Amino acid sequence: MITNLVEYKQQYRESNLEPEEFWTKQASTLLWKKKWDRVLEFDFYKPEVKWFIGGKLNITENCIDRHLTARAHQTAILWESNDPSEPSRKITYQQLSVEVNRAANMLKANGIQKGDRVCIYMPMVPETAFALLACARVGAVHSVVFAGFSAGSLVDRINDSNCKMVLTADGAYRGDKRIDLKSIVDEALKKCPSVDKCIVLNRTNLSVSMQPVRDLWWHEEIRKTSDVCVAEEMDAEDLLFILYTSGSTGKPKGMVHTCGGYAVYTNYTFKNVFQYKEGQTFWCTADVGWITGHSYIIYGPLSAGATTLMFEGVPSWPDMGRFWHVIEKHKVNIFYTAPTAIRSLEKAPLSFVEKYDLSSLQVLGSVGEPINEEAWHWYDKNIGKGNCPIVDTWWQTETGGIMISPLAGITKTKPAFATLPLPGVQPAIMDEAGNEIEGNNVEGRLTIKFPWPSMARTIYGDHQRFKDTYFSTFPGKYFTGDGCKRDEDGYYRITGRVDDIIIVSGHNMGTAEIESAIDEHSAVCESAVVGFPHDIKGQGVYAFVVTYDPVHEPIHLRNEIKDVVSKIIGPIAKPDKIQFVSGLPKTRSGKIMRRILRKVAEGETSNLGDTTTLLDPAIVEEIKKGAIS
Repeated sequence: MITNLVEYKQQYRESNLEPEEFWTKQASTLLWKKKWDRVLEFDFYKPEVKWFIGGKLNITENCIDRHLTARAHQTAILWESNDPSEPSRKITYQQLSVEVNRAANMLKANGIQKGDRVCIYMPMVPETAFALLACARVGAVHSVVFAGFSAGSLVDRINDSNCKMVLTADGAYRGDKRIDLKSIVDEALKKCPSVDKCIVLNRTNLSVSMQPVRDLWWHEEIRKTSDVCVAEEMDAEDLLFILYTSGSTGKPKGMVHTCGGYAVYTNYTFKNVFQYKEGQTFWCTADVGWITGHSYIIYGPLSAGATTLMFEGVPSWPDMGRFWHVIEKHKVNIFYTAPTAIRSLEKAPLSFVEKYDLSSLQVLGSVGEPINEEAWHWYDKNIGKGNCPIVDTWWQTETGGIMISPLAGITKTKPAFATLPLPGVQPAIMDEAGNEIEGNNVEGRLTIKFPWPSMARTIYGDHQRFKDTYFSTFPGKYFTGDGCKRDEDGYYRITGRVDDIIIVSGHNMGTAEIESAIDEHSAVCESAVVGFPHDIKGQGVYAFVVTYDPVHEPIHLRNEIKDVVSKIIGPIAKPDKIQFVSGLPKTRSGKIMRRILRKVAEGETSNLGDTTTLLDPAIVEEIKKGAIS
């Protein structure tokens, strides 16, 4: 593990000059059934990447079995309910072994074999962690869908990966709401012919409809199983999971992550970025439905033998002090959350923070989007009390693990800067003409020019789209889709997306996907969606909507459109602002000039640049006049 800046520089240099030697050292800290024959083969032009070729392992033996000698009775998963009055659960590594083996045998008893895809649509409860690890243990490929997505979104994801089984719950608690998950699954499964079985966890005691043969209760099935399940031998390049992220062309992209490289990289980054020490309690507040939850609630912490806290609730319920209450209650040492949550809690009275003892905190982290300076300073002063280094981490669903970040207490931090690349990560800033911009004090588009172990290997079922999306803009390099600055110290600052992706509360939303949902409303002829700065969410969704007929009741229609989006994608994608317009600013070739809409959405109406190429320049004046502030 890196312990100082000199070691960081040494490891970084070694990872660039001798990458195979460097990653051999890191991989050797894990448990392998068979060592690899070759470390790396890659071609970014195809693109094709393989790590630890010929190596055999099972990630669950690294997350569970290898810890049973030394830390069988240590808490592996510490669970905190949505309801503060419900008792917490502490699952030791020994208990985790039992629960995962039983869940793995439950999957096998219901027809799941190595290579089958299993959709997980569950609340933030320990059984969800058991489900992921059970899939990995038997060699099935898990596809977790955030339990805030709609039936339509579930259909798309289940059908794209041809899932054989769905694991869900009767319902989920979120704040003061109870969400009926099973009815959403029932609606989805009407259009999912590949699904044979649906196993349902009883979380909320909701009365649900159970379809004979297909639907089974988790508690009834788990009772029938043994707590011994030999881990399936997996090739390093076998699929571990598929995780969907929004695409700029509408259809979500199923990012494929594999067993070996992902295990090595999440373990390495967890230990080094957070400077994890034996006995610490780590809390990542993300949902397991996102990559942050996969990598830094489940696989990274458990492979390192840590205690990982899993939280079912929301930061604002029953009041705005809930996060701080949980930190005091469980003496959390490392706290990893999103700028959206920080900004939202910053707006609450400080009394919600001051009533709790946060002295256990040693490291703070930020994830999901660039953190603004004001939020960084508030977080540093009021939560860290000026004593906790903040790791402002940049990475993506596609990267599998953290790529650019301070190392806690080692890298000198700078507000709103992700600072320096981790060993093994070789960034390059490019201009629009495709030339690499050398030196410091530069700005351009962020690419990575050499493979790292946890990178996605493809988009499930569509390798051409993978190539077109990530490797065609700058041939021979992985294009992140983000803009970036490198300052005089060589520190990196992510400036935001340069493609048609909006980051809402840290989650990627494709504009095309939201537009497609808006257009489903019978009154809508056409729409265009852009992001705009939002005090809490980072970016809000601003929709410009063309209707077939004049709008007489705008408030009513806006609410109907929001409901449609919520039903098709999920509440997270609902537009914050909807402006009705008679037309959109299009070029003569029919392309929407989105830069104009972005500027209007951001409140910039005086300098919209050249509009002479538009088919109807007058439409711009109408849009400016009707802009919603």
